[in-house]
Amino acid sequence: MRSWVGNAFRAARPRGHRRSAFMKLTSIPQLYRNLKRWTEILTVLSKYGLADWLSHSNVTFVRDQLKDRQGQSLARLTQERRIRMALSELGPTFIKIGQLLSTRPDIVGIALAEELRQLQCDAPADPPDVVRRTLQQELGLPIDDLFASFSDIPIASASIGQAHLARLPDGRQVVVKVQHAGIERMVQEDLEILAGLAALAERLPEFAPYRPAATVAELSRTLRRELDFGREERNIQQFVFQFRDDPTIRFPVPRSEFCTSRVLTMEYLEGIPLNEPSRLRASGLDLEVLARRGGDLFLWMIFSLGFYHADPHPGNILVMPGNVIGLLDFGMVGRIEERLREEIEEMLASIVRHDVVVLAGLIRRVCDAPPDLDGNAFANDLADFVGNYANQSLDHFHLDRVLTDMIEILHTHHITLPPQVGLLIKALVTLDGTTRALSPAISLMEMMRPFHRRMVLRRLSPRHRLKKLRRTLLSLERLAEVLPGRIVEILEQVQSGKFDVHLDHRGLEPSVNRLVLGMLASALFLGSTLLLSQEVPPLLFRDAGGWYGIERVSLPGIAGCAIALLLGLRLLRAIGKSGHLDRRS
Repeated sequence: MRSWVGNAFRAARPRGHRRSAFMKLTSIPQLYRNLKRWTEILTVLSKYGLADWLSHSNVTFVRDQLKDRQGQSLARLTQERRIRMALSELGPTFIKIGQLLSTRPDIVGIALAEELRQLQCDAPADPPDVVRRTLQQELGLPIDDLFASFSDIPIASASIGQAHLARLPDGRQVVVKVQHAGIERMVQEDLEILAGLAALAERLPEFAPYRPAATVAELSRTLRRELDFGREERNIQQFVFQFRDDPTIRFPVPRSEFCTSRVLTMEYLEGIPLNEPSRLRASGLDLEVLARRGGDLFLWMIFSLGFYHADPHPGNILVMPGNVIGLLDFGMVGRIEERLREEIEEMLASIVRHDVVVLAGLIRRVCDAPPDLDGNAFANDLADFVGNYANQSLDHFHLDRVLTDMIEILHTHHITLPPQVGLLIKALVTLDGTTRALSPAISLMEMMRPFHRRMVLRRLSPRHRLKKLRRTLLSLERLAEVLPGRIVEILEQVQSGKFDVHLDHRGLEPSVNRLVLGMLASALFLGSTLLLSQEVPPLLFRDAGGWYGIERVSLPGIAGCAIALLLGLRLLRAIGKSGHLDRRS
């Protein structure tokens, strides 16, 4: 992300007739409405972009001119840290975007994803009167009529909302999660600006592999879903239903009569968080047993239900009385449809079988691979990857390293994971870290063995085969219904002369330009030689004897030959920069 601002202004310049206007007329009111925020964002990007440029300077006093709030030189920090600091300074929306990007190392790279995981947002809490007004607007009654007691001091405040303890009229203690006032408008404004910046970034070749517009659109959808607390309520209800017969796990049951899209009221779970191991040991709990139970629980969600808690870090997991595990924070959940789950299972099976060809084919089918992917280089990297980990003992097998190496291969070849798979990898890496923090001797891969056996048995079961056959027959039936009509449409277009074939000649423009330049130089040279041979005036050295025997030389002919020579040299230089003229494909 070097020279951010310079690149942005360079992208905004016209580039031909089709791109003469980088912003639609309909976006002018939006730009004017968000002008203040645009200015703030560009100011921050300018500061950190200039710091990035200064980091390559060898002049010490120049590099130390820009400093952060603690007085540290920005130019001496890593690029990844400068990006994290820029997002943090831009506010809650960009912090949330950074947190979401930390789950996509296939797009931003391993180093930046690791840095973005450190983003935290301890947003200032809304004043009590604002919170009470929001609750009255959403629930229709004053707080005193809704709750027997309500604490105005929040127990937590994040980028989107803040949480308060309260007690219902029936005496039950609950947590009330209230959305910050004005956060929806702020997020919407920032997302509009991000979409504009992404449109500019699309015009820069160095940002093309990151697919800025598609990435921002995906992040915007995710962030807008998080603004709807009703979605989190439905997620919790689904988990409660799925585990209704399991007494070893608890979820904060929501109270729907006190919930809206901006307010979420749920049961208060009291326990010891896993990020306090000293308290866990003091309570006499066996950390290895807890790690295995938690790991089995999340693996069951992922590989059996296809619906799982996607942020299993220690702060979101409680140990309640009776060794009951309690889960918190359901704003980020993952869903894996059955077909995608089968593809992931087949990938794991191909790694076990050391079948690189099948693994490469599955990755290209599931992921978004670029058209110019070097298949041989990709297969070689996968072969090295499988060879490195296939024969390792489970004692030395770290799932986070395996997934990190796989992501590095995908990022190197510009292969983008589906959002569901990216979220799954992030959840598995977090889960592996959580279990190892409790008990370093535990291997998540060893815990996955029973699920792998169940996966194989399920795939070979007659029920699964019949279900897959039924799905295939439905697809064939659909094809049989649609195909004849489409063929008739094509034949009618051919018969009426309306059938068009559109070809996209990628990369052909430079070759055509050089061909035209060569023809122009040749024509100019031939025409200039005719001018010289016919002694077309004005002439040089008209007197007898001339200059070293040269006389009556056509001045236009000389000028034309000089220009043709310059054009020829320019053409040779362009050919030399793009590749040798006699290079064989």
